Amino acid sequence: MATAPDDIIYKNILNKSIISVDRVASDLRRAIPVVIGDEKKAILVHSAELLSDLWLSRISDFGQGSVVGLTYNRANILHISPRAGGVALIQLSEHMDSAVIQSMADPSDDLRNPMKGPFKVSDQKPTILHEAGLKLCKIGRLLPAALFSAPFNMDDAETWAKDRELLYVRAQDILAYDLNDATALKKITSAKVPLAGAEKTTIVAFRPDDGGTEHLALIIGDPNRHDPVLTRIHSECFTGDLLGSLKCDCGQQLNGAITQMQQSGGGVLLYLAQEGRGIGLINKLRAYQLQDQGFDTVDANERLGFQSDERIFEPAAQMLKIMGFSAVRLLTNNPLKVEGLKSCGIEVIERVPHSFPANSHNDHYLKTKKKRSGHLLS
Repeated sequence: MATAPDDIIYKNILNKSIISVDRVASDLRRAIPVVIGDEKKAILVHSAELLSDLWLSRISDFGQGSVVGLTYNRANILHISPRAGGVALIQLSEHMDSAVIQSMADPSDDLRNPMKGPFKVSDQKPTILHEAGLKLCKIGRLLPAALFSAPFNMDDAETWAKDRELLYVRAQDILAYDLNDATALKKITSAKVPLAGAEKTTIVAFRPDDGGTEHLALIIGDPNRHDPVLTRIHSECFTGDLLGSLKCDCGQQLNGAITQMQQSGGGVLLYLAQEGRGIGLINKLRAYQLQDQGFDTVDANERLGFQSDERIFEPAAQMLKIMGFSAVRLLTNNPLKVEGLKSCGIEVIERVPHSFPANSHNDHYLKTKKKRSGHLLS
């Protein structure tokens, strides 16, 4: 069947949007400021954790009103009350060099240097531009904190940015990125990969047309598309899955799911690129460092400025739909996964318990998941 012209136009617009955000996030990761705009205004944005005194001076000289933006969670740790919404804007002062701003973003030294500040909340009200700037930091797997220039009126901010060899992106494209990236997923290839204990396994690779985020599905056996399929949504965990870390139960859950699917006659394991509950490997290691200081897994993520869980379920739902599965028996102890899949149009017939004994290294972690994140653990 030929693709309708309107579908082609929508697909091209979607791909352009995703590519634009990916390119801008890449520059932000390389300590290059970027320009974010909407229909009325634009701002310069620089990652707080990568800020230098040179760029602090340049952006501060751009005009009065430069501010440091923090998420509500990170601002709360620093005893800063946002004026509105989930973004706190802090006015620059003479004592705030790049090192101070980096420490505002990074909690690793909080216990050793608890007396940061004083900080004054800016009279500016957070806008969609500031919200998008912090979201862009997350997309770039950076700490969600940024230096923002004063907003400026610009008839053609994209041209203005190009003249200065800076990249421009629309705030709306950043905020819609996760959903757009998931919606654009398509099956790229598949191959038979016999596994120890599950020799009849096929790995299916997915990514958007623009070459964005890649996810994998492991089809164990030959599950019937007409029956609810035993399914696990598994976020990649380099430390647990590959290295056998004892700090979490991820490796046990991964291998246990494959074994249970094999014994049950088949299943689907969705292996998603959502390391560290969606904050990325480096930020997960930062969270581990905070856990070594005595904070639990929820507090650690929030001290970094993130939500306790940043994952979304649209990629999992899209992969299942592409493979022809509309109903699942979900192998999980997390009720949020059940509700997340349901909200994305996948019928969850049953929640199948999936837990393993604790060890001395992850006992507190598992108790925290039960007490604070609602995991159904015994």
